[in-house]
Amino acid sequence: MAVTAAPPQRELVYRHALMVRITHWVNALCLLVLLMSGLQIFNAHPTLYFGSTSEPARAVLSMDVVQQDDGSYKGITSIGSHAFDTTGLLGLSKGYDGKLEGRGFPQWLTLPSYRDLATGRRWHFFFAWLLVINGLAYLLYSFLSGHVRRDLAPTRGEIGHIGTSFWDHARLRFPKGDEAKRYNVLQKLAYLAVIFGLLPLVFLTGLTMSPGMDAAFPFLLDMFGGRQSARTIHFLCAFALTLFFLVHIAMVFLSGAFNNIRSMITGRYAIEPTEGTHVQ
Repeated sequence: MAVTAAPPQRELVYRHALMVRITHWVNALCLLVLLMSGLQIFNAHPTLYFGSTSEPARAVLSMDVVQQDDGSYKGITSIGSHAFDTTGLLGLSKGYDGKLEGRGFPQWLTLPSYRDLATGRRWHFFFAWLLVINGLAYLLYSFLSGHVRRDLAPTRGEIGHIGTSFWDHARLRFPKGDEAKRYNVLQKLAYLAVIFGLLPLVFLTGLTMSPGMDAAFPFLLDMFGGRQSARTIHFLCAFALTLFFLVHIAMVFLSGAFNNIRSMITGRYAIEPTEGTHVQ
């Protein structure tokens, strides 16, 4: 009787429920539009502060155009007391005519691409409320179906192996077999941080920047230390969401773009087998 290596067999499993897939793609669309329209709004005053007033001396971040001794201009991005030449990208970038123009973020990153604060705000507010409705639908489904408890809440054993999971990802060693049928601990913690941390903060700080909402819910200003602080926190959360999005996309491609995208469209995910044996 000989023992030989079993031929590899891929297993197709149902990984993502329909509601999860729908809300995922709506979220992706909303976050992209909100980012680009948010940068359009930011460009109207490309400076951030902490506190309740917008004093230039207290700016924590600013994007400006500075004229040099030879008469030329350059874009300067300042973070606290540190200034960086960001000509061509931040502060001063090319417009449609190919000429440099002063603006915080370049036109290819904003929605609309041309200067139009009113249109940017309309895009932003519409997709912000669409994101809220979509998020509430996802949360309702997730709690009622047990998705949060079953798929997102990490176990003690998983928490104890965060370092191993991080090291495996750093070496691009992704789970196979039974381990690939569920989210790994890094995915779970990242999703929980976004769902119950970043997105609520973005929503609440967005409300705090609205004078009408401040009148209805004055505690928001106290909660975030003023409208300017809320704006800065809103921007930082948006930056963190962008980093999450970029890492997420990178992991999708590195771990198998076709398999991951197919699973988020059809729900079916192909599990790569671990090495096994069979008896002949």
